[in-house]
Amino acid sequence: MQDSASRIRPLRPPQDNIPQTKLQRQRLLEVVSEYVGRERPVGPLSLDELRRHSRAVVKAAKIDPKYIDFTAILVNNQVWRLAVEGIPYSRRLLLLPKCLRSEQCPAALDEFGLVCEGCGGCLIDEFKRQAEQLGYAVLVAEGSPVVMSLIETGRIEAVIGVSCMSVLEQVFPYTEAAAIPGIAVPLLQDGCANTTVDVDWVWDAIYQTGDDRTNRLNIEELRKKVDSWFTVESLKATLGWADSKTELLALEWMAGAGKRWRPFLAVCAYRAVAGNNGALSEDICKTAIAVECFHKASLIHDDIEDGDNRRYGEKTLHAEYGVPVALNVGDFLLGEGYRLLTELSAAARRTRAMLRVAAKGHRNLCLGQGGELFWLRRPGPLSITEVIEIFEKKTSPAFEVALKLGAILGGGSAQLGEVLTRYSRSLGVAYQIRDDLDDFRGPDNSLEDKVGAPSLLTALAFEMAQDDDRKLLESMWRRRTAPAGARQRITGIFAKLKVEQAALGLMKFHKSRTIGALAPLKNGALKGLLRRVVGKIFNDIEVMGCCNEYKAGHAQSGRPGEASAG
Repeated sequence: MQDSASRIRPLRPPQDNIPQTKLQRQRLLEVVSEYVGRERPVGPLSLDELRRHSRAVVKAAKIDPKYIDFTAILVNNQVWRLAVEGIPYSRRLLLLPKCLRSEQCPAALDEFGLVCEGCGGCLIDEFKRQAEQLGYAVLVAEGSPVVMSLIETGRIEAVIGVSCMSVLEQVFPYTEAAAIPGIAVPLLQDGCANTTVDVDWVWDAIYQTGDDRTNRLNIEELRKKVDSWFTVESLKATLGWADSKTELLALEWMAGAGKRWRPFLAVCAYRAVAGNNGALSEDICKTAIAVECFHKASLIHDDIEDGDNRRYGEKTLHAEYGVPVALNVGDFLLGEGYRLLTELSAAARRTRAMLRVAAKGHRNLCLGQGGELFWLRRPGPLSITEVIEIFEKKTSPAFEVALKLGAILGGGSAQLGEVLTRYSRSLGVAYQIRDDLDDFRGPDNSLEDKVGAPSLLTALAFEMAQDDDRKLLESMWRRRTAPAGARQRITGIFAKLKVEQAALGLMKFHKSRTIGALAPLKNGALKGLLRRVVGKIFNDIEVMGCCNEYKAGHAQSGRPGEASAG
C-alpha cells in the first residue's frame, strides 16, 4: 500500500480562484468561523444570503474578491456544521468524486458510480473504509441520481461532499431547496484529472459529531402521525360526533382523499417552534383537524361557486347531494373548526390569538373569492396588480393560517407571525401563477376558459398588446363570442408577446421573495421546513448528473458554454 504522503502530494497548484497555500486557506477558515459565530446566520441560506455573508467575510479577511466562491462554500459549511454534528453517522452520506482515483485504478463503474475494490492505491479507499466503519453510506459519484432518492426516503439527513468548485456551485440549489445540512470540501483543481484536496478537511468533516442540538424535524414520522388523525375512528374520537346525517357526511368528507398539507404544516410549525418540548398533544391534534375543517369547507364552497362536479376523482358533495346539503356541510365544518380551537387547553392568550388568525384568514379568503365572483358577473380586463391581489387573498390564507396556528400554539412571537405572513403571501402568489401556467398549457379547457378568466397571463397579454390584438383580448376578457380564427390569433399574440416567459419570470420573482422572507428567521428547524416546502411545491429538488454527465447533456441539447469544468 502506498504511504499517505505519496498519495496526497500536489500534482499541480490550486486553480486561480482558490487560495494558493494551505496556510491561506486555513486562515480564511478561521475568519469564516469567527464571522459565523458572531453573526449566527441560520441555514438553509438562500443564494442572496450566502452572497451577502461571503462579501462581508472577504472584506473582513482582506483577501482578493476572486476567492468569494471558495469563501461561500466555507460559510455555508460553517452554518451547517452544528446541524451535521447532531446527525448520527448512520444517517449521513459521504459523496466522493471519481477523479480522486489513481490512473491505475482497477475499479469498474456501475449505475451508482465507482465500485471501489479497496486496493489502497488512492485516498478513496481510505475515506470509504473509515466512513463505512462509522456507519456512513458512501458513494463514489458526483451528483449520482441515487443521492436525491436516498434523501427523499429519509434514510439520509446530512451529506458530506467532496467535489470540484464548479460541481459544488451546480449542486448548491438542490441541497438548499431540500434544506439538507451538509459540509462540502472543494477539490483544489477542476478538470477531472490529477486533482487534490485538503485531506485533513475531509477527515474533519467525516468525524464531525456532537449532541443533537438542532431539533431537525423528522418529516416522515410527523407525516405518518398526522395521517393517523384522519381515519374515521380517530376523527370520531377527537370530534365526538357521528350521529346525524350531517355529521356522518362531514366525517366522510374529512376522512376522504387529500394530501393533508395544511394540517401537516401546522404540526411541523408547532414542533419547530416548541422544540423538543413540543409533544404531539391533544391540543396540536385538535388544531390540525381544525385547519383541515376550514380547508375542506372551503373546497365544498369553491366547488359550488365554480360549478365543478368532480373532485378527487369522485362526485363533489353538491353534485351528489345537492347545493343546499353541501352548503350546510361546509358551514358545519367551519363551525367545528372554530369549536375545536375554543376547546384547547392552551393559555387563553394563545387561544385568542389563534382564533384571531383563523377569523382573519377566513375573511381574506372570502374577499379574494368574492373579487373573482363579482368579476364573473361583469367580466372585464383586470390589471396585473388586481389579479395578484386576488391571488394573495384567495390562495395565501391557506398557508398562512396553518403555519400561524401551529407557531402560536408552540409559543411563537409576533415577529415570527410577521415573517410567516410575508412568506405565505409570496408563496400563495407564486403558487397561483404556476397554476395559471399549467392551466394555460393544458389541453382540457376551452379557449374562453384559458383567456377569459382572472389570469395573470391574460393580464400580462392585455397590458402588452396593442390595437387589434388588444381589442380581441378585451373581447375574451368580457367573455364575448369568439370570432372566427380567434384561437389561432390569440395563440399567436401570446407567442409574439412572450407572455409565458413573462409569467414565468413573475413566478420566479415571487418565489424568490418567498425564500427571502425566511432570512430573519433564527429557528433553523422552522427555516429548513419552510424552505423545503418551497422546494417541494416548485419541484426544485431534481436529479443531478455528475460533471461529465453535464457535458454530455449540454452537448446533446446544443447549449454550448454551459458544461462544468470539472
